[in-house]
Amino acid sequence: MKTLKILSAALAALVGAGALLPADAQAIPSFARRYKLSCTTCHAPFPRLKDFGNEFAANGFYIPEEERDRDYVSAGDDLMHLNREFPLAVRFDAFATIAEDADVTTDLQIPFGLKLLSGGPLARNVGYYFYFYMDETGEVAGVEDAYIHFNDLGGVPFDVMVGQFQVCDPLMKRELRLTYEDYQIYKAKIGDVVGNLTYDRGLLVTYEAAATGTGLVGMLVNGNGRRAATEGAFDSDKDKNFAGRVAQPLGGFLQVGYFYYAGQERQDTGDGMFKNGLHYHGPDLVAGNGTLDLALQYLRRRDSNPTFADGATAVQTDGIVAELVLSPHQDRSRTYGTLLYNRVDSDLDEYDYESYTASLTYLLARNLRGTLEYTWDAERELSRGGIGLVAAF
Repeated sequence: MKTLKILSAALAALVGAGALLPADAQAIPSFARRYKLSCTTCHAPFPRLKDFGNEFAANGFYIPEEERDRDYVSAGDDLMHLNREFPLAVRFDAFATIAEDADVTTDLQIPFGLKLLSGGPLARNVGYYFYFYMDETGEVAGVEDAYIHFNDLGGVPFDVMVGQFQVCDPLMKRELRLTYEDYQIYKAKIGDVVGNLTYDRGLLVTYEAAATGTGLVGMLVNGNGRRAATEGAFDSDKDKNFAGRVAQPLGGFLQVGYFYYAGQERQDTGDGMFKNGLHYHGPDLVAGNGTLDLALQYLRRRDSNPTFADGATAVQTDGIVAELVLSPHQDRSRTYGTLLYNRVDSDLDEYDYESYTASLTYLLARNLRGTLEYTWDAERELSRGGIGLVAAF
């Protein structure tokens, strides 16, 4: 109870300070600087994307009606499409946490993350995006998202993205969540298996059927995350992993989808070469009207030999992520509420996880927000509270 009073008082101070700041800040990231648009054009609130933001990203960070010749270097070459100013932005995350029964009960995670971002058009219908984590939980994490995006190839709604991205991006984008608490099933690793649904290198293709609005996504990835190259190879074995998703909108406020992932991983343990077959599958649902938005994901994961040993048995792991976001004034809100539920239920009990999270976000400015969050770890019967600042400039 004392912890909650401290956190509530701290957020109240943030809210009071926010009343003295303008609603639309001048120090906004590179896309907003270039097109002279508010952060609310794409985000509600940042970094959470709304429909226009998703469309802008899918178009290679390009707004045709806002493009001007003066925005590019003129070199007498019609094939040259070089930004006059190189677009850069920074995101800064800082948190203070209080946790029960931890070795460190109070922690100043300042900064928790500091990343350098860049993105924009390379040519008509071709865009790029990357960010470099200069500091993530106290270490230089390096490049995470990094890709080139080809939009509407052949004049049809068929896109190709090559580079490094999160396999779960077509489902729920971890990097864009409003909570400190993560989406646990996507990042879960079972036994000695490297693969999960976070970062990987590969190819992603999308297609949208004009008649029905059906969205199709396909992926081909290495299946071993952001592993550094060894002897010139980024992949650690000869296998490639595949994933796909089909999504169908039902009216203007509901979309249902289904995801499937199949692959395998080989490891030489010294006692021989062993193989683990990895599969995910499950439905997802997104519903909302901009004021109240729900995202729900169920996934079943199956590992055939997660310990890479003789006589190992298969392990099944079920995961649920449910997130509800309240935006009282839709994209003009300054206050947002988030409820998040996580559950991971594995045949190997040490990977079980269940949590309930409540988070309150207040915009001090369009590109500066304060957060207050409480998480109850139901599996371990422990609580964690936190207060944070997230800025983009």
